[in-house]
Amino acid sequence: MANPQTFDIEIDKLTRSIENAISGDSFKTEILELTSEDLKRIKKSEWLFDWKYEAKQADKTVYKLVIEENSRIIQGLISIQDRGDHIFMALIESNKFNRGADKLYLGVPGNLIAFACKLSFDKGYAGYISFESKTKLKEHYQKSLGAHVLFGNVMVIDTKAARKLVNQYFPENS
Repeated sequence: MANPQTFDIEIDKLTRSIENAISGDSFKTEILELTSEDLKRIKKSEWLFDWKYEAKQADKTVYKLVIEENSRIIQGLISIQDRGDHIFMALIESNKFNRGADKLYLGVPGNLIAFACKLSFDKGYAGYISFESKTKLKEHYQKSLGAHVLFGNVMVIDTKAARKLVNQYFPENS
């Protein structure tokens, strides 16, 4: 069985928020902690990972990406773990309608990863985040995110790359 903790998400486009794939319209987003009410509305058919299980893990926090003024529709989810000196991204996923060739919005994964970087800066970790990548996607993450291989399939986003992502998605914090 594949390790459910390895990253297997394509960074489709780095945007300022999220962008409608057809019209190119941009929508302001916010990232909020997932609530018990959100969990009741999550349908297994829309997600590849078991987010209800993930949200129950005491050492992790799950956040949702939503469009401002429309917090009921979850665009993507990220599970993070505070490791005391950096943020570890355990899982990340776009909602079913934001995956594949017919996706509705571009920029969901980049938005969530930039949030993890921002959280790392906020906690005094200099933007450092780590994650475990699928082997075939390591080069993709190096090019799209500026990530580096730490060892094996473990990758890290350092201060310089994290600052670039945070500046792109959260320009008000620059």
